[in-house]
Amino acid sequence: MPPAPALPTTAPKKAAAETPSAVIDRVSLVLDAFDGPGRLTLAQIVRRTGLPRSSAHRMLERLVQLRWLRRSGRDYELGMRLVELGSLAVHQDRLHRAAIPKLHELHAATGLVVHLAVLEGSDVVYMEKVGNRMAAAIPSRVGGRQSAHCTALGKAMLAFADESGRDASDTDLLPRQTKYSISTHAQLRNELLKVRSRGIAFDREESLPGFGCVAAPIGDPGEAVAAISVCGPMNRMMFDQRLVAPVRIAAMGIWQAVDCGPIRVAPTLQQRRPLRGGPALRPAVHDANLRLA
Repeated sequence: MPPAPALPTTAPKKAAAETPSAVIDRVSLVLDAFDGPGRLTLAQIVRRTGLPRSSAHRMLERLVQLRWLRRSGRDYELGMRLVELGSLAVHQDRLHRAAIPKLHELHAATGLVVHLAVLEGSDVVYMEKVGNRMAAAIPSRVGGRQSAHCTALGKAMLAFADESGRDASDTDLLPRQTKYSISTHAQLRNELLKVRSRGIAFDREESLPGFGCVAAPIGDPGEAVAAISVCGPMNRMMFDQRLVAPVRIAAMGIWQAVDCGPIRVAPTLQQRRPLRGGPALRPAVHDANLRLA
């Protein structure tokens, strides 16, 4: 019997090289681990990402070389390249560009801390913060997040979101930041009905003890692409037209600038000398046809 033909030998397959998209996914995973203040060790990053220790270490060192991360001893933190890119992203944003003059105008008129934010899922993300020494007492930061239902900014946007709490049970609990925070979806729905009705949202110590906020949505009627707010100690907050009017005027002015570009006649706020016990808050409105609800 003739011998059986020899079977062709196959060389062992090399491990497939990572695709560019896979590399990007892993880089994103590593950078997302730095979602709060402070530095992280290699061990902490491995736990947060689930990456093998050797792979995580190689990626971290490469990101340090590229200035995306910075290493101090055995700790890692976000690098200056990300700070530079983040700053460019903010300043290139059309909404942010349109808002900046109005934010400073509103701060000058009220003496309070002014925020600009957008809604992302169930959180607000701060795009800008304007204030003086009082700003240090409010632990918000550009790029930072807060639970939307605890903030006036969040409620101003949730009230006009398509799916705000629609599928949740009335008894489902919401995380609280203070004893005054809304804690159930039933309470949130009732509050959002009020916000839709009056077009303004309030925060009375719901996100930070001792502080309150007044916020208005930015966008076409019945919509909110962002929101603006003024915040300060409760003894300086007035939850009536003295703050509602200037906040609403600023929100309208921002949207006009975004939607139409520069306009010839726009509502403006004039800086006034603060009175004892609270800021002077009467805005000067130059558009005679503007009516406040």
